[in-house]
Amino acid sequence: MGKNFRESLNIQMKNPEFKKEWDNLDTQFQIIKAIVEAREEQHITQKQLSEMTGIAQGDISKIENGNANPSVKTLNRIANAVFQPI
Repeated sequence: MGKNFRESLNIQMKNPEFKKEWDNLDTQFQIIKAIVEAREEQHITQKQLSEMTGIAQGDISKIENGNANPSVKTLNRIANAVFQPI
C-alpha cells in the first residue's frame, strides 16, 4: 500500500463510523481469505467447488473477490465443502 493510502486511512480511522465499517469489512475479508486458503490447500478449483456445493462458479468467484454478499446458508455450504476432508 502506498504512503498516501496509509496516511488517508489513518485519518479516516479516527472517524468512529468509518472505523466500524472498516472493521466489519475486515471480518468479512478474513472469512473469504480462510475459504480461499482452504480451497487452495486442498487443490480444489472454483469449478470443483461449484460442483461440490451447487453454487455457480461465477458466484464463487464473486464471493472470493469480495464482490458478493453471500448468505449464511451459502457460506455454510462452502465451508462444509472446503473445511471437511475429501
